[in-house]
Amino acid sequence: MTTLLLAAAAYLLGSVSFAVIVSRAFGLPDPRTYGSHNPGATNVLRTGRRAAAALTLLGDGVKGWLAVVIAQRLAPLEAAEIAGALGAVAVVIGHMYPVFFRFEGGKGGSTALGVLLALNLYLAAGAAATWIIIAVFFRISSLATLVSAVFVPFFCFLLYGAHAYTYALSIVSLLLILRHRSNIRNLLAGTEGRIGRQDPGARIQDSRGSADR
Repeated sequence: MTTLLLAAAAYLLGSVSFAVIVSRAFGLPDPRTYGSHNPGATNVLRTGRRAAAALTLLGDGVKGWLAVVIAQRLAPLEAAEIAGALGAVAVVIGHMYPVFFRFEGGKGGSTALGVLLALNLYLAAGAAATWIIIAVFFRISSLATLVSAVFVPFFCFLLYGAHAYTYALSIVSLLLILRHRSNIRNLLAGTEGRIGRQDPGARIQDSRGSADR
């Protein structure tokens, strides 16, 4: 029962959408209304406000880390790994389908990285290195996330074998891929947006009509 309650708490924590909260704090449009319509750091970056994008990335990552750590620490010792695995899946589901924001959530990349940091630093380093390599060469965030998602369960299996973490991260990876279906279609069509490309519709106009960056 304790493990299930911790998983529910992880889901609620995941439901806190930092893209929406940070955008409101910065006076930016709701990220669900422009660009990819995804409430995530990459879409917030389309406004040209790097600080807002960085805070979104940090917030989404920290909640993934925190959900797993809380689950592991508060669960009975013999159930700590299972609780961490369930917390990892639950917080990502919460981010993707947040109860506080009409179930209109992000695609989970940043939160999944936070989860990996909590589970194993080597896993996080492997995923981050994969993401950076793909992002540097192709400048496409979704492609970098998809490639990382494919490799993470393999990395985890090398470290743990058939373990609760491996099963949990396989589920997380599948969820990430499913949430990126539209990106996959765009990638195949050659129309996927690139990192740092600003969306004019997301810029805020000041009282003189100039863009507030």
